[in-house]
Amino acid sequence: MRALMMDVPLLVSRILLHAAEYHGDTAIVSRSVEGPVHRTDYATLHERARRLARALLRLGLEAGDRVGTLAWNSHRHLELYYAAGGAGLVCHTINPRLFPEQIAGIIGHAEDGVLCADLTFLPLLEGLAGRLGAVRAVIVLTDEAHMPPQPAGLPPLLCYEDLLAAEAPDYDWPELDERSACGLCYTSGTTGAPKGVLYSHRSSVLHAMACCQPDVFDLGAASVAMPVVPMFHVNAWGLPFAAPMVGAKLVMPGPRLDGASLHELMAAEGVTFSAGVPTVWMGFLDWMRETDATPGALRRVAIGGSACPRVMIERLEAMGVSVLHAWGMTETSPLGLANAPKAKHAGLDPAARLDLAARQGRPLFGASFRILDDAGRDVPRDGRSFGRLMTRGPWVASAYHGLEESAAHAEAGWFETGDVATMDADGYVSIVDRTKDVIKSGGEWISSIALENIAVSHPAVQEAAVVARPDARWGERPLLVVVLRPGASLDAEAVRAHFEGRVARWWIPETIRIVEELPHTATGKLLKARIRELYAREADNPSP
Repeated sequence: MRALMMDVPLLVSRILLHAAEYHGDTAIVSRSVEGPVHRTDYATLHERARRLARALLRLGLEAGDRVGTLAWNSHRHLELYYAAGGAGLVCHTINPRLFPEQIAGIIGHAEDGVLCADLTFLPLLEGLAGRLGAVRAVIVLTDEAHMPPQPAGLPPLLCYEDLLAAEAPDYDWPELDERSACGLCYTSGTTGAPKGVLYSHRSSVLHAMACCQPDVFDLGAASVAMPVVPMFHVNAWGLPFAAPMVGAKLVMPGPRLDGASLHELMAAEGVTFSAGVPTVWMGFLDWMRETDATPGALRRVAIGGSACPRVMIERLEAMGVSVLHAWGMTETSPLGLANAPKAKHAGLDPAARLDLAARQGRPLFGASFRILDDAGRDVPRDGRSFGRLMTRGPWVASAYHGLEESAAHAEAGWFETGDVATMDADGYVSIVDRTKDVIKSGGEWISSIALENIAVSHPAVQEAAVVARPDARWGERPLLVVVLRPGASLDAEAVRAHFEGRVARWWIPETIRIVEELPHTATGKLLKARIRELYAREADNPSP
């Protein structure tokens, strides 16, 4: 028997329409590239997104065409999210931190018809002149007063504000197939060339609904949310869709992501929730410590992108800010795991509570997980047995754009995440390592993540990376590379002593390198392949 319910498609345009109708006067605050703080609201955003949709279609774009963006978190970038997707186009967010060759490659692979760029990124595009594929125009996200002259070799520059002013705001969002694409994001290319993940309207709306849950971002109409994670990185973890869905005030930090700038904007706008990668929060915490600042209204932060060090959780919670440790990847939209305690955890002592908070979390409804051993069998959910982490769900990629014939999973219906993990009886997952980064020493596994977290808990250590180095006796041994805090001093022996009693003695790295800086990927993660190339080959003997 078929149910008698309305068949209304899940579309991102309906999110903005809802926000405009029922939260129209809720503020959207952006730090602009030009400098001043810009203020608007959901009603105005909706009107401008409709003007923009008309403008994009007038440029000759058709259903399914890609609109590339090179932009910071701002109201204009938010308008692009909704105008492109809502009009049946695909918003292709481009990570400007990728190498220029990678950016040119993904613009060509995506076949972007139009590029929309903040003033910041015009020099980057000038360097790619002649390599922009089918791009017919570059829309500069500014007003006439700040428009630059036309650079040689680039498609025509068009002024964003002039385009909007020329259009009427009476555009009606079309009724689209909810399974049609609305967004495109390429992976950071840590294991090869970046690969494109196509998000559907349906997947984006369902993912946003999951983000709003109390055990995830806990967003509502009284929330003030600041996505520090960039909108060019996996849709800013869904916040551009989740916040309007519930009518939360949005605060967009623009290009200034240093601790002082973030704190200034948070304090001025009463930010209650924020989300970002560990490197951002480390700078934020260091600035607050140096200036004796307080977190103000901030009560909750989501941390993901890479494992959150325990010391970071301790420092934030000591200030009264609860930490939601989360896990995801480009292919999972990105959220799949979120770490919120259950009622039975209320009585845990501080050390046990921190142990729980340091895990990546338990599955959101809609995201299923399993952990397989090398033979493809499910491992026990005992919190100790580990294997390959697999996932599936309505916001998980089934294949990559342009590579549909090579499905994105190793087991039928399951996506291979590339992580090695454990899961306990309550579903809490701990990422032991990336499959390619786990260290096998004497037939036993050593977690590079666990060693890195211990290293950065030392007050003199700013950042740490652990990679495998070849060893004639044990096969592999851990190599630790650390960056010290400004003005700090530390020798290898003191670093080794810090590990005593925290892990088994055979886990402790014999070889330690203290360096000025470590290489990172475009999304701020440690570039392990480059670290191995730089240091593992030379590490034939333990440090003196």
